[in-house]
Amino acid sequence: VQLQASGGGLVQAGGSLRLSCAASGSILRVNAMGWFRQAPGKQRELVALHTTGTMLTDDSTAYADSVKGRFTISRDNAKNAVYLQMNSLKPEDTAVYYCNVDIGFRIHWGQGTQVTVSS
Repeated sequence: VQLQASGGGLVQAGGSLRLSCAASGSILRVNAMGWFRQAPGKQRELVALHTTGTMLTDDSTAYADSVKGRFTISRDNAKNAVYLQMNSLKPEDTAVYYCNVDIGFRIHWGQGTQVTVSS
């Protein structure tokens, strides 16, 4: 499985960016797709997660408290893609953003994409 992320860049505080990530390869069932980020000198942290529903549950999303109300995660199941719409960006959002996918409870990571928010 390969993941290709794109959409990072340099933006001023208050601006917006949209990250995209598409998975390719042998994909049967996607349990979840998500975005993590890692700022210099810090540990990688979860930003947003989109979990596939089951016969009894709907799809669900979860966000880090620091991005709630500003970031939105979405998926296109036909394309095995996940997106992260980031609005009202802050300098503290500056980090390398990584997408990942849980396929059959195996985690696959994409290459990171740099997001830099200037003040």
